[in-house]
Amino acid sequence: MGLKEKILARRVAPGDCGQLTDKTVFINRVAKVVKGGRRFSFSALVVTGDGMGHVGFGLGKAAEVPEAIRKASESARRMIVKIPVKGSTLPHDVIGKFGASKVMLRPAFPGTGVIAGSVVRAVMDAVGVKDVLTKCIGSTNAHNVLQATMSGLLAIKEPEVVAVTRGLTVAEIGYSACGE
Repeated sequence: MGLKEKILARRVAPGDCGQLTDKTVFINRVAKVVKGGRRFSFSALVVTGDGMGHVGFGLGKAAEVPEAIRKASESARRMIVKIPVKGSTLPHDVIGKFGASKVMLRPAFPGTGVIAGSVVRAVMDAVGVKDVLTKCIGSTNAHNVLQATMSGLLAIKEPEVVAVTRGLTVAEIGYSACGE
């Protein structure tokens, strides 16, 4: 199952989330050479989340930077997904892969903080994870790292599925939504 199918399976309506905040991760200037010189356009990568387990990302392209950011923000709000969080960290280790990028996400003890690069940090802040260890392996292209991070977060198992597999209740496993 690809990243897009995973996002569609866990998608949440923006109205079901708390107050969404946007973080611009990367802005790229693209030059097209035409007869009269160069024509510039911009692409923006934006992460949005409520800090309570909901996160989305979007890419926007336009002739001006503010318009590109606005388009990316709208795209991110349409693709918000629910991520299972255990307290202020992740429930288990996971590796996300996309293209030539791999991102390792590992739970950490309270007080550790977010040990991550700028792209992964933006995603973790949007999700509401406060204690996590991460490592980017391979390509550090912002777009690939962002999608690898999302792929890893979407690979985290839902608490209901884990509970059924182990024959326990969700409370016995110790899962809890962020902030509860």
